[in-house]
Amino acid sequence: MTIFDAVGTDATGSDAAGPLAGITADEAVAAADRLTARLGEVRSQIGRVIFGQEQVVAEVLVCLLSGGHALLVGAPGLGKTLLVQTLGTVLGLSPKRVQFTPDLMPADITGSEILDEMQDGRRGFRFVPGPVFCQLLMADEINRASPRTQSALLQAMQEHKVAVAGVEHPLPHPFHVLATQNPIEQEGTYPLPEAQLDRFMLQIDLTYPGEAEERAMLLATTGARLASAEPVLQAGELVAAQALIRRLPVGGQVVDAILRLVRGARPESSGNSRLARDVAWGPGPRAAQALMLACRARALCFVIAWR
Repeated sequence: MTIFDAVGTDATGSDAAGPLAGITADEAVAAADRLTARLGEVRSQIGRVIFGQEQVVAEVLVCLLSGGHALLVGAPGLGKTLLVQTLGTVLGLSPKRVQFTPDLMPADITGSEILDEMQDGRRGFRFVPGPVFCQLLMADEINRASPRTQSALLQAMQEHKVAVAGVEHPLPHPFHVLATQNPIEQEGTYPLPEAQLDRFMLQIDLTYPGEAEERAMLLATTGARLASAEPVLQAGELVAAQALIRRLPVGGQVVDAILRLVRGARPESSGNSRLARDVAWGPGPRAAQALMLACRARALCFVIAWR
């Protein structure tokens, strides 16, 4: 049984009326219970490959369930690339990886038009999609590319489409970007501009695992057979889960706390003279929207953690 038994969507997570159209509150609660159980299976499968990063896995799942993008920051060798690959397998998403380098061009990400010869002998331009046309894009060491190349992801991350030669091309659904950043080596890197950082819902910091987790990792990854994760969800189920997240109720106190946090960090509305002096720009409405969605998604992950 899948969560589609309650939401009534097809394998793509959509129908003529949209995901979750016309379902009752009881059906939504039942779907949330099933989703909670499936997310427990997801974390269990990821835990077979990723050791000592339970909090990181939970935060990434919160981001994906909210429909957002995440920036993974950590030293080399902490499993950032392996985590993204494992998420693609477990969630049933088609992943692609782009290694960001100083000579990477925007067309290397979005795709470009090439002059091609048709079957009738005529010549014309044909669009060749880039690696951004996937469901889970890993932007490895994103800060090693120039700001011009980094900006190639702005439209894709916000509007889920890219424009090439004046023609818009929609991206697959769902579409998520998990970018990595190495905080140790800064030579030859380009700090992410604020417009780019604003597209990421969460910055997730990876730290070294504990001794027990590192021992388990050593025993599991240096033997003759390597552990692997099995698929749990399909892409359409993730889409339906994201729609279900938006149906979860949020208490008035939570909404008030989000507003106090966001508005209190804005120089013009905080009423704090020191903040007004030291902070140039505060969080925008997109930050409040991200917090609302993350609270809903975190509620399900919190239930999983206590079961």
